[in-house]
Amino acid sequence: MNAKEYFYSGYNCAQSVALAFADELGLDKEFIARAVSGFGGGIGRLRETCGAVSGMVFVLNLLYGYSKPNDTDIKAEYYQRVREVVEEYRKEVGSINCKEILKNPEVGGKPEDRTTEYYQKRPCPDLCLLAENILRKYIARNDYERK
Repeated sequence: MNAKEYFYSGYNCAQSVALAFADELGLDKEFIARAVSGFGGGIGRLRETCGAVSGMVFVLNLLYGYSKPNDTDIKAEYYQRVREVVEEYRKEVGSINCKEILKNPEVGGKPEDRTTEYYQKRPCPDLCLLAENILRKYIARNDYERK
């Protein structure tokens, strides 16, 4: 399934993007869904960083991330990777902020039921697919060491 299909099946934006890379990550889908679940709704429905962006960064972490805390060259290289992918998303969407993208939606509260009306008023399914596509293109251009 692609990220848009995951979103339509009920996952949040972060989960949808991350789950689209389950094969590349070599991780169990339930683990992935749980690991990024709090990033939905712009991090816990705070409407801050878009969940699709958070999902992309999660995937980047696992494919390219660093683990040596004092290696500033590796940190700098990795942060550049993140900026490249996130800036591509920002260029396409205009923002990486959930509240701006959704034009000031409700903060907090219970998530809305996934109805036809919900999907018609939200750009999220298409944004999840956009995030997946940006990341797939990045991965195709940049080898990673399978963990």
